[in-house]
Amino acid sequence: MRKLYAVPLGLVGAGAATFGYASLIERNWFRLRRFEVPVLPPGRPSVKILHISDAHLTPGRRRLIHWVRSLDALDPDLVVNTGDSISHRDAIGPFLDALGPLLDRPGVFVFGSNDLYSPIFKNPLRYVWRTSRRDYARRRREPDLPYRELASSLQAAGWLDLNNRIGRLKVGELDIEFGGIDDSHINRDRYDKIAGPVDPQADVHLAVMHSPEPRNLDRFVADGYDLLLAGHTHGGQVCVPFYGALATNCGIDRPRAKGLHRHNGAWLHVSAGLGTSPKAPMRFCCPPEASLLTLVPRQ
Repeated sequence: MRKLYAVPLGLVGAGAATFGYASLIERNWFRLRRFEVPVLPPGRPSVKILHISDAHLTPGRRRLIHWVRSLDALDPDLVVNTGDSISHRDAIGPFLDALGPLLDRPGVFVFGSNDLYSPIFKNPLRYVWRTSRRDYARRRREPDLPYRELASSLQAAGWLDLNNRIGRLKVGELDIEFGGIDDSHINRDRYDKIAGPVDPQADVHLAVMHSPEPRNLDRFVADGYDLLLAGHTHGGQVCVPFYGALATNCGIDRPRAKGLHRHNGAWLHVSAGLGTSPKAPMRFCCPPEASLLTLVPRQ
């Protein structure tokens, strides 16, 4: 009888231990990733970009808030936030507290779906064979999170709202042109509003979006953008050792669910993100992260 129950009890114990590690340890095991990206004209000075994404912040996540504040010590020249910053109607204050001194630096942002819609429980196994995009079309009509207040607060600090907009900033000695779109995952992207060739007078051209949908990536590259920045995927969130992400929840392929890659001649950086939905509070083999991208001259 003991042998009969030994295997199932062992599996239950292993499952509980894995869930505990994924939800209590790895979910709070924040990492900084560093990359050099050769996109600047020869002779131009390097610039440091802090790329943050997918905080999914709720008021009680003190470790996340303190860790994000500490990133100001990296002395970034520019902060890029690719969305899904909040997951609770009372999270704007804590999110601004997390940014803290970073708000005094040049910054740009776009929205993700969870800046507008509060999270609901979904069967996580569904992400293996389909994305959650249709859930918004079927069930979610009116936004229930204060995304306009979030935008106003970031704009008050001087950050550029790039939701379906073109923008420009002087960052150090560099003239940077931006093109951004709202979240394609909920059909708010309007690329036609920003379509057209980049300005060749700018030193570098950055594309900013939440979800790295290939159809939008292709259009950004065709218009001449040098570096494409996105989030949304959570790097797969639950990954398999030596295999990687099981799903990306969008059109990007699994091997490019996070990190720095090439896309049709441009550079693409996809952030694995800082947080998780409160309805799926775990990460496995995919720690939460921010990235410091150092733009350097092309060889």
